[in-house]
Amino acid sequence: MGDVATITTDSFDKDVLQAPGLIVVDFWATWCGPCKIIGPIVEELANEYKGKAVFGKINTDENPDLASRFNIRGIPTLMFFKNGKSVDQLVGAVPKSQLVSRIDSHL
Repeated sequence: MGDVATITTDSFDKDVLQAPGLIVVDFWATWCGPCKIIGPIVEELANEYKGKAVFGKINTDENPDLASRFNIRGIPTLMFFKNGKSVDQLVGAVPKSQLVSRIDSHL
């Protein structure tokens, strides 16, 4: 299992906006099929990028205000934050290779 933090409305500012470096946030829900596909990939990447990037998950059903705040229209959505600023996002169950190249481009 990867080292993926669970992020909530209460922890978001501290875990993402005030955190240095690259944070990859997976917006997901338990009922979402494509989320189940990308979840294990996010876990793998959390291990592979340990010390270089931080990974977190936000359950959109439990934190609808965060989904609304970032205009999440489809899940899974992976948002990339660098030093507290949103710099990129990917929507859908994209291949691991696409995620790796996107992460590398922000490191």
